[in-house]
Amino acid sequence: MSVPRWRSLLFVPAHVPRFVETAHKRGADGVILDLEDSVPQDQKGEARRQLPESVAKVRRKGASVLVRVNHGLRALAADLDAAVIAGVDALVLPKTDSAEWVSEIANAVSDLEQERNLVQGRIRFLAQIETPGALQRLAVIASAHPRMVAMALGPEDFSAAVGGAPEFDLLLTPSLSVLFAARSAGLLPLGFVGSIGEFSDIEKLRQAATHARRLGFAGALAIHPTQVAIFNEAFSPSAQELEWAHRVVAAEDDATTRGLSAFSLDGKMVDPPVVRRAREILALTSNN
Repeated sequence: MSVPRWRSLLFVPAHVPRFVETAHKRGADGVILDLEDSVPQDQKGEARRQLPESVAKVRRKGASVLVRVNHGLRALAADLDAAVIAGVDALVLPKTDSAEWVSEIANAVSDLEQERNLVQGRIRFLAQIETPGALQRLAVIASAHPRMVAMALGPEDFSAAVGGAPEFDLLLTPSLSVLFAARSAGLLPLGFVGSIGEFSDIEKLRQAATHARRLGFAGALAIHPTQVAIFNEAFSPSAQELEWAHRVVAAEDDATTRGLSAFSLDGKMVDPPVVRRAREILALTSNN
């Protein structure tokens, strides 16, 4: 299956009808209907019962639909029973800390798909890395199952787990570790180096997202609608990048006809890795 283009994934509490009703208007590449932290314990049951209707509402403009499930076994079982339905593209797995955990959930999802005559393997997994122990097992988590499609660090939970604050110095190393593991396994690395809760300082958020893309991240999770447009822009190629990429590819085509695998452009050496980067930039525009 192809890797989706998720520049922005917007969290929406699944128990709040007015948020669900307007989610499709926010412009996010995907909407995460949350059954976990944002839903009070006594309202999780109703959020699950409303899930089929909520899924239909949030996908009205073609956005991907994800559902974040709970980590605890009893709640997770109820979440999977509610979420493995037509129209759901992926599950967000919080506090993922082992490949075995991913495999257990994958087996349960496969059973439900089979029982419900759903397409086998269609529902993918986005794993949230939120504990220091999980950092030691990133490679095996990333390759735990074919359903795996993306990974993201949960900055607030991770910081709390190590007894720190979600600041740049603490989050840089784990963020890069998730990035490297995801890219190595062919998954989407999502996130930026900072607190996901900071949405009032628009310029600071824009800088963090722009920096994240330069590091190699493909998109980010948003907890507020104001973050969506910022992420969509930051994780898309600029006009200058597109112009450069077109020139590199054109120059590469010319060099190939002359039997060259490396050539000079604007006083800089261009070799196959640079050409690959240019083609990746152009590919992003075709996937919007």
